[in-house]
Amino acid sequence: MTSETLAAAASAAPAGPNEFLRAQARWRWSEIAFWLATLLPFVLTPDYLILASQVAITALFALSLDLILGFSGIVSLGHAAYFGVGAYTAGLISVWGWGEPLTGLLAAGLAAGIVGYITSFVIARFRHLALIMITLGFCLLLQEAANDANWLTGGFNGLQGIQTWKLLGIFDFDLYGYTAYAYALAGLFVIFLVARRIIHSPFGLALRGIRENSARMPAIGAPILSHIRTIYTIAAIIAGIAGAMLTQTTETASLESLGFQRSADVLVMLIVGGTGRLYGGLIGAAVYMVARDQFSGLNPQFWYFWIGLLLIAIVMFLPNGILGGLELLARRLKVWP
Repeated sequence: MTSETLAAAASAAPAGPNEFLRAQARWRWSEIAFWLATLLPFVLTPDYLILASQVAITALFALSLDLILGFSGIVSLGHAAYFGVGAYTAGLISVWGWGEPLTGLLAAGLAAGIVGYITSFVIARFRHLALIMITLGFCLLLQEAANDANWLTGGFNGLQGIQTWKLLGIFDFDLYGYTAYAYALAGLFVIFLVARRIIHSPFGLALRGIRENSARMPAIGAPILSHIRTIYTIAAIIAGIAGAMLTQTTETASLESLGFQRSADVLVMLIVGGTGRLYGGLIGAAVYMVARDQFSGLNPQFWYFWIGLLLIAIVMFLPNGILGGLELLARRLKVWP
């Protein structure tokens, strides 16, 4: 490599971490195109807006998991615990006479954040396989506690009497899903902006350092336990908000929101889309839920077979997820922005 090439490469590369983060934080045309595409269901598939709202809510849940798994290396198989806390909090507030959606979101996020902060003291001290068992066990304990508290949660039958008021006192949650999708999409976009700002910050850079090599991070003065507790609490808040959105848009809250199946599904969605990429959970949620809807319609009895086949194909041919495959293809074609 010549001296001229080295000089050109040095001038093209960011001069330091702040410049690197600013470069990473710049919006790309592909991101703008993605968010514009999320508006297409209003025009192209108005009959599927209910499904679209569920996709947006699930994408928000997947985004919360990506913050701890994809960017911090915290493995969790019980993330539905915080989703369920948010879902039941919003439902209980409504049953007790207050069905205003936005304040319900705030209350649900606060409740899930408190639970997340308390459990983060345990989570921060373990890694890898131990975390799988701890998070799964906590989720199962919370689900069983909700099942036993029939007087409060409705137990196996779910919470009854949930009513969501009009959004901003104007927009009713209609049966066609226009308000539900707009509400879920707006919430997803706002929280995505917050998550994007977190990741493209010195704190986010420290999280990636913890993910890559947590043993060496204390050498540069990074408070690992504090960082893990912070991001875990933030992820719990976002998961709780997603759970509240589901309760408000469907006017139901059940033990399923705390179940292992929901935790496993969102983990699969994140792997399908690609971990540690912010958009991975969003893409994975859309692909998984649309595929599930179509396969269950084509074959109600054996649709899980086709879902399993799809997942095997993605893992075999796209080991880094859909976005990882697209990045590799674009890098080869030299058109990635």
